[in-house]
Amino acid sequence: MEKNERKGRVTLILAAASLIAGFGSSFQYGYNVAVVNSPAPDMQRFYSQIYVNRYGPMSENLLTLLWSVTVSMYPLGGFFGSLMVAPLVNKFGRKGTLLFNNVFSIIPAIMMGVSKVAGSFEIIIVARFLVGICAGLSSNVVPMYLGEIAPKNFRGAIGIVPQLFITVGILAAQVFGIDNILGNEEGWPIMLGLTGIPAVIELLLLPFFPESPRYMLIQKGDEKTARKGLQKLRGCEDVDEELCEMRVEEQSERAEGQLSVLNLFTFRSLRWQLLSVIFMNMGQQLSGVNAIYYYADSIYSSAGVSDEHVQYVTVGTGAVNVFMTIAAVFIVEKSGRKLLLLIGFGVCCGACVILTTALYFQTTLNWMPYVSIICVIVYVIGHAIGPSPIPNVITTEMFRQSSRPPAFMVGGSVHWLSNFTVGLVFPFLEKGLGPYSFIIFACICLATLIYIWVIIPETKNKTFLETSKLFAQRNKVDIVMEAGDSEIKETGEGSSEKEMKNTFL
Repeated sequence: MEKNERKGRVTLILAAASLIAGFGSSFQYGYNVAVVNSPAPDMQRFYSQIYVNRYGPMSENLLTLLWSVTVSMYPLGGFFGSLMVAPLVNKFGRKGTLLFNNVFSIIPAIMMGVSKVAGSFEIIIVARFLVGICAGLSSNVVPMYLGEIAPKNFRGAIGIVPQLFITVGILAAQVFGIDNILGNEEGWPIMLGLTGIPAVIELLLLPFFPESPRYMLIQKGDEKTARKGLQKLRGCEDVDEELCEMRVEEQSERAEGQLSVLNLFTFRSLRWQLLSVIFMNMGQQLSGVNAIYYYADSIYSSAGVSDEHVQYVTVGTGAVNVFMTIAAVFIVEKSGRKLLLLIGFGVCCGACVILTTALYFQTTLNWMPYVSIICVIVYVIGHAIGPSPIPNVITTEMFRQSSRPPAFMVGGSVHWLSNFTVGLVFPFLEKGLGPYSFIIFACICLATLIYIWVIIPETKNKTFLETSKLFAQRNKVDIVMEAGDSEIKETGEGSSEKEMKNTFL
């Protein structure tokens, strides 16, 4: 049976659906992460000017507070967006949720675009929260949608597409943020408002593509639509084998029913998958990637890069990020997921340790600043091949249909809370510890690396059901499949390995 199995291919419909969902949703996440970095001084002057016109003199501390709120409203919105994932994807479907989500992009884009004319910084703060909700939803729903419509032998590569568009979004914001383009006093409202354009394009084009066939068959019980969608995506009439695999998955889940987040934590058969999602997302965000970007400009300046050229070096770093994510798309199916995660976290850990040393000796050795620049670029490369793109791919693969939405909800909430925490804590950490703050990030990278090494199996080229079986032994449960029916049984601590293996046959 294994030998005759048809290999999936990337059809035009599948590629177009991936690109439109990636550009329409994931691109905005990356764009809005970086969009306020370059025009920050101009925007702060605007805040100050409006405040002075209204209330009189403004203290430095109040300006810092207002700016911190503006920046941190985005991850806070992301957290609330993540909490909406499961109810929305179960009610509207994966594609339906992405279309609905554009409301949270188009409205704030208009708000930010008119903020200067309206003479209100409050509009920007509210809009940052709304566009955060958009990012919180898209950062979970796009990987889920693409993971479900991709054939299993391309699930890793297509699963990295959202992260690729996030990096392209960051790069676009860095390019637009150059002084001569839009990173100036007149240009920043336009720059903030541009985020609505990808949303409009997605709203116009995505309706022509199929909803996730897995969602239609397993959650809606609509085999006719599922078959039509699958035929479109695979570019062939014969999709019985894949539909059969979906039916087997559906039967194996009947015992679980529709899962909520609270149910998810009580299921023994999902214990290690859930812990893995939490650790991977915490590791990804607490590994110092935001701090590296925060520190990059001062590192470049200390290496003698003039202020007007720093922005070009930053764009260069963004381009490296995009290039390495493209590389990950092509190597993930050959190397597997686990290896890329281990290499990525290992590289990041090493780069943080060397960077700490380089920053410490920066003033005493005149060549040290160049070592710092190399460390930043090496760190970006390490993060781009593993910790950034792979956690969402593995989250899609570790859970089956009914448990996937609440799992993404948990992973997304951890992702955004960790992001929010780093944004809040890092400035104080940097004041108190200076360059030594990167040692904390190195330790987090190392701890995540050890967890992945010990716990997470390789999920490359496996069906969702096969991946569940890989975890079954660690969770001390059986996935019993007899005569086309399946259920999950808990086995006692004493049940033998042999017994377990027999149950899988």
